[in-house]
Amino acid sequence: MLADALPDDLSAAHAMILELTAALQETNATIAIKDEAIGYRDVEVARLMLIIKKLQRHQFGKRSEKLDEGQLALGLEDLEAAVAGAEAAREAALRRRNEPRADKKPRQRCKFPAHLPRIEVVVDIDDKSCPCCGGALHQIGEDVSERLDVVPARYSVLVTRRPKYACRGCTDGVVQAPAPARLIESGIPTEAMIASVLVAKYADHCPLYRQHQILGRQAILFDRSAMADWVGRAGFVLKPIALRMLALLKESGKLFCDETTAPVLDPGRGKTKTGYLWAIVRDDRAWSGPEPPGVVFTYAPSRSGAVARAALKGFKGVLQVDGYAGYNALADDRRMDEALTLAFCWAHWRRDFFDLAEGGSAPIASEALARIAELYAVEASIRGRSADARRTERAARSKPLALALYAFLEEKLSRISQGSELAKVIRYGLKRREGLTRFLDDGRIEMDTNNVERLIRPLTLNRKNALFAGSDEGAANWATVASLIETCKLIAVEPGAYLTDVLEKLVNAWPSARLDDLLPWKYAVA
Repeated sequence: MLADALPDDLSAAHAMILELTAALQETNATIAIKDEAIGYRDVEVARLMLIIKKLQRHQFGKRSEKLDEGQLALGLEDLEAAVAGAEAAREAALRRRNEPRADKKPRQRCKFPAHLPRIEVVVDIDDKSCPCCGGALHQIGEDVSERLDVVPARYSVLVTRRPKYACRGCTDGVVQAPAPARLIESGIPTEAMIASVLVAKYADHCPLYRQHQILGRQAILFDRSAMADWVGRAGFVLKPIALRMLALLKESGKLFCDETTAPVLDPGRGKTKTGYLWAIVRDDRAWSGPEPPGVVFTYAPSRSGAVARAALKGFKGVLQVDGYAGYNALADDRRMDEALTLAFCWAHWRRDFFDLAEGGSAPIASEALARIAELYAVEASIRGRSADARRTERAARSKPLALALYAFLEEKLSRISQGSELAKVIRYGLKRREGLTRFLDDGRIEMDTNNVERLIRPLTLNRKNALFAGSDEGAANWATVASLIETCKLIAVEPGAYLTDVLEKLVNAWPSARLDDLLPWKYAVA
């Protein structure tokens, strides 16, 4: 029994109590050390988990904290289809019971464009005599409805005949009309066919091998490498237009710039290497600028500042970019004609705060997000106004908000661990404060680089479908054609019609002095 182990002598009992007290203190000290180690470990685990979540989101998730409309549509379309299926089943049941629909809703109508051909079908009665008296019926009106129809892609063969003529009284000399010029000499495609292949590949993200399969289903069989030849030759003749577009963009006072990876096959190693497509964008619609929007992509096998320096040589103005350090050298590079002024992107900074807030309890990050949202609310209210009006509104409304945000973050930075992720995010914005707040004093500058990121997104879709470019030259062709197609989409020009027209003019010896007349902007006006 426990009581039998207790001493009867008082001094012995005191000694036992002291011994047990010392042992208890030693145990508590050991526990405290372990708790401290566990607490540090928990903090470290939380930090590493946050990094893992951020990497997973970067790799597999959407880049923006806003809900993407396209992703939302993907989820809703199946739900809407299921609702329509259930509605059809209910209507069928009502018809079987000869019960009318009590809640019939009007169908959503679409106003069809005028350029679509109209094929009229008249549904008339067979007997036009009155069922009562037998007299002739006369028309008093009609009901007209329009439905959208489609003829599946139908290919045709363009047969060109060139008669030959000779004189019966002469023995030499044959007269014949010259053969029309072609982009592919002795080839099978028309310029319209080549334009269709380019649009399918670079606008609709359908690789050549899939297009070859589509043609094969209609028994149009030829070597698939021929389509690659069409694309390469088209890129060659279109390149001067893209270069001219770039020269005109660099005459602007404000541009966006960003880059994205472009996997390229490296034949020597049998693997792919990482190249880069650089996007240079002019989009002044937010402040009603006079110049039309446009984008030019250039390919380079590296991401070094030398690539941006070569592409932007001659540009004098504001360049809006993300936080990539390679752009910083451009602003101080004496080899540029004039030092660039850099404006940075709030969306990238906001995204870091969003990652912290999503990773767990982060009241400082959540407060920063709320304050940044107030700045974006001001931007939404002044979009489309003149640069001077935007600058005035920003001085009155946005500048106090930005100053308060920086004061808030500086005060919180002094209180938190300097090695934490939150501290790193705060220091990112403090270090780039001048570039981030430059929009407050210039109405032409946007708060972020979303304009250029939206234009890069189609390249990433094409990259996922095609996996890689076959060579550096193929990636350069990709950049040329994408420049024209994405510019057409920006200014609401149908890319297929534009490319067909331009290719036909180029192969018929269009004068280089009139190259500006082939730009997408001129085509839109025409």
